[in-house]
Amino acid sequence: MTLISVIPRATEKAYAQSQNNVYVFTVPLTANKQEIAAAVEAQFEVKVTNIKTLVQAGKAIKFSRGKNRYPGTTKRKDSKKAYVTLAEGNSIQVFAEQPVEEEKK
Repeated sequence: MTLISVIPRATEKAYAQSQNNVYVFTVPLTANKQEIAAAVEAQFEVKVTNIKTLVQAGKAIKFSRGKNRYPGTTKRKDSKKAYVTLAEGNSIQVFAEQPVEEEKK
């Protein structure tokens, strides 16, 4: 089994999910749940308890060069996301949180 690369997503929705110990990753389209779990455990040294995956279909977009030259449509690439639930006590530092220090007056 080859080790795949998983990339954490830094979005507002992913940040909200991380408060519930669920982390969102962008993964290759060909990866299955077992490969994703092995990659997350190897890269971040955590214990994975559950994985949900989804394939987001690339949407059609219009393009043109100039006002009326070469109009046409194309399609963005499909992407795959994995919602990974970690065991209790495990966490991943995706979002760098700065400790807030109060100024003394």
